[in-house]
Amino acid sequence: MQQIIPLIPVLPLLGFLINGLVGKKMGKSIVGALGTGTIASSFLFTVWLFIALLGDPEPIECVLFTWLNVGNLHVEIGFLVDRLSVWMMLVITGVGTLIHIYSIGYMHEDEGFHKFFAYLNLFVFSMLLLVMGNNFLLLFFGWEGVGLCSYLLIGFWYTKRDYADAARKAFIMNRVGDLGLLLGIFMISQHYGSIAYADVFSKAGLADAATIGLITLLLFVGAMGKSAQIPLYTWLPDAMAGPTPVSALIHAATMVTAGIYLVVRASALYDLAPETLSVIAWVGLATSLFAALIGLGQNDIKKVLAYSTVSQLGLMFVAAGVGAYGSAMFHLTTHAFFKALLFLGAGSVIHAMNGGQDLRHMGGLRKSLRTTHWTFLFGTFAIIGIFPFAGFFSKDELLAKIFEHNPLMWALTLFSAALTVVYMIRMYTLTFWGEFRGTKEQAVHLHESPLVMTLPLMILAVLSLISGLLNLPAFTHLQWFSGYLAPLLGEAAHIMTVSTELVLMGIAFTVAVGLGFWAWKHYQNPKQVPVEEEALKGFAKLAGHKFYVDESYDAIFVRPVERLSRLLHKLIDTKVIDGIVNGLASLVGQLGLGLRQFQTGKIGTYLFLMVAGLVLILLFNVIW
Repeated sequence: MQQIIPLIPVLPLLGFLINGLVGKKMGKSIVGALGTGTIASSFLFTVWLFIALLGDPEPIECVLFTWLNVGNLHVEIGFLVDRLSVWMMLVITGVGTLIHIYSIGYMHEDEGFHKFFAYLNLFVFSMLLLVMGNNFLLLFFGWEGVGLCSYLLIGFWYTKRDYADAARKAFIMNRVGDLGLLLGIFMISQHYGSIAYADVFSKAGLADAATIGLITLLLFVGAMGKSAQIPLYTWLPDAMAGPTPVSALIHAATMVTAGIYLVVRASALYDLAPETLSVIAWVGLATSLFAALIGLGQNDIKKVLAYSTVSQLGLMFVAAGVGAYGSAMFHLTTHAFFKALLFLGAGSVIHAMNGGQDLRHMGGLRKSLRTTHWTFLFGTFAIIGIFPFAGFFSKDELLAKIFEHNPLMWALTLFSAALTVVYMIRMYTLTFWGEFRGTKEQAVHLHESPLVMTLPLMILAVLSLISGLLNLPAFTHLQWFSGYLAPLLGEAAHIMTVSTELVLMGIAFTVAVGLGFWAWKHYQNPKQVPVEEEALKGFAKLAGHKFYVDESYDAIFVRPVERLSRLLHKLIDTKVIDGIVNGLASLVGQLGLGLRQFQTGKIGTYLFLMVAGLVLILLFNVIW
């Protein structure tokens, strides 16, 4: 069993190397098959490990070699496959395989086809390294790997200035969070004498409360950057600049879930830091509400889904912050399915619209894109929590755990879920209902995507429908997923009565159905089609401009740094550094001009200098 573990990350790495080095010489069909086949093979091996762990929950550790052995610090390169990591591996490779299949059709005409698949493979390799590593250092390597790959993929069409800027923004903002993660790992090494999970978690209680609180807070700073929480969230909506399969990969199954995984993986530390958990819960709640409000005012179909991702990640952090780690992982799983479906569905719409992404210029597309419409509707029902779709069950469990912890927090979380209903139904209605509002050229171009793109949509639609069965409400006693993770996370005591849980479910379901029906009717009215930005007023203007957070960051951080850079360039670079270099060059030049006076080419001058030199030598010898 241990022999197949290294193959799971190595196969995508091989796909990256082959497609990256010789992919341009191979046909696109071979490149697509190789890139997809490596991920699919990793998925099959992961299924094998998953089945093995169902029978025996004991973790499987595969140590490859010792990398560092300095003083008390002993660092191994190895993999830890337990029920948590193998579940993440299933989601990463499973959804990743579907996104690769979809990309074969979506990117078929792109000149950088081989490069795109090489980057996708490297992305999946990095994410697998992150979740499979048996220590914090390997997690950090994978963490930085997905950061690099996000830069490459978001800026894939780098000839467009806005896309290149979005890639740089994602890279820089993630570095801010990564510094916190790195400092946290340094503190773990200092106080526990190891960075291996087994050592650190077994000795978690040996450090004092203040130290554990600081370590967990620093780790959460890293999670805030990667999982786009306030204040490090603005990079994620801008990441929509990349091709749509990249958006699905980043937002659904891989990069943005890394922060959730980190908190759940380090739950042994977080359980000892209740203050940090409280910070996580309230930051997650603030992020969820704020992103949902912004989502109400966005007119780019991918931007709506981007802010939806930020909001949903906030809900997962709220669950983790109240100690419901299993509920956070359950919603992470269902979210991976329906958000990948929604992004790929949006890509199908954009493909039909000949690149158009503006909701104001869509409408009535259900007539031309039947498969895309129905699968997109499944994803919409799942995310807003309509029974029996997956989001209904994962949100119900999440809300119930939050209610047990803090009823006020539950009410605010429910409000965020209500906002989700409005902006998602708004997007769905403006896209697929009413009359088509695009150009005549777009109307002629409208057509359903090929099977290679719609097949992943259909598979994800089914998963968005049935994955809620993994964890039915507590009163049914059919909570398979909770039992599956119990050996790692423990089973939280369930103190809620059946009647209370049914009431909470009823409230959430009523809000979803009632608001959903109202939004569907409301946005079918042609008068409710969003106006141009110049005509926006009040809340619509604030939400449309994202509450001017980007402009504020630009004024507070970017412009002062740019001004300081220009000043330093003028004073230090130009005056000091260039002055020294240019001064030395000028000095050498002047010396050269002076020495040239002795090279006249006249024999008489040379004879005179020779005699003068001999006289000086004789005088020197006589005197000394």
